[in-house]
Amino acid sequence: MFPRVTSRSFLASHLRTRAAVLAVGVGVSVVAGAGVAAAANTTAATATTSATASAVEAQAAAQAKAAKTKAVEAKKAAEAKKAAQPAKKAASWVDPVENYKISASYAQAGGMWQSAHSGQDYAVPNGTEVVAAHGGTVVKAGGNGAGDGPAYGNAVVIKHGNQTYSQYAHLSTVDVQVGQVVKTGQKIALSGNTGNSSGPHLHFEIRTSPNYGSAIDPVKFLRGKGVQL
Repeated sequence: MFPRVTSRSFLASHLRTRAAVLAVGVGVSVVAGAGVAAAANTTAATATTSATASAVEAQAAAQAKAAKTKAVEAKKAAEAKKAAQPAKKAASWVDPVENYKISASYAQAGGMWQSAHSGQDYAVPNGTEVVAAHGGTVVKAGGNGAGDGPAYGNAVVIKHGNQTYSQYAHLSTVDVQVGQVVKTGQKIALSGNTGNSSGPHLHFEIRTSPNYGSAIDPVKFLRGKGVQL
């Protein structure tokens, strides 16, 4: 028969061994649980980041689409507004020269003329471009006043219809010929100082016939056509 103390020692040793095994098992469980929790947290964070990126991309796409739509609508509105505006009519009559100063006027008296002045003078430098005040057909062109006398120097007369003619005189050069059709604003000559002239200028007349002696007030006529001198 074994001593009683030996049985107690064995039992105590057995209990200690079992307790150690249980402790190890608990530790392993705790470590395993922590790993699972960490993995879950990582997966959740990744999902959240992906969802946020998708939301940002969707918002950017929506904003870009809205901006494009707005630009298209603005363009259509501008085109519609432009189409609704009436087309600008081309000027019917224009000044025969630009950057001028008004000098001798129609019907002005003086020793320069046989009676009264028959037209309107535009003081401009020699060689200034002279244009047709209105479209028509050239019926006179050349020296000696184009047939109206040497006092006019080089001259041009244009027929506009309805017994209306325009005359341009004291020209340095003539760039059109009889029978030529010209448009409103088309260059026909260069201003000068030929004929009975006291300095470079353009002498301009409105006539009811192509010949001298049928002139009317050119300023009043042009103003009636919307041209302000």
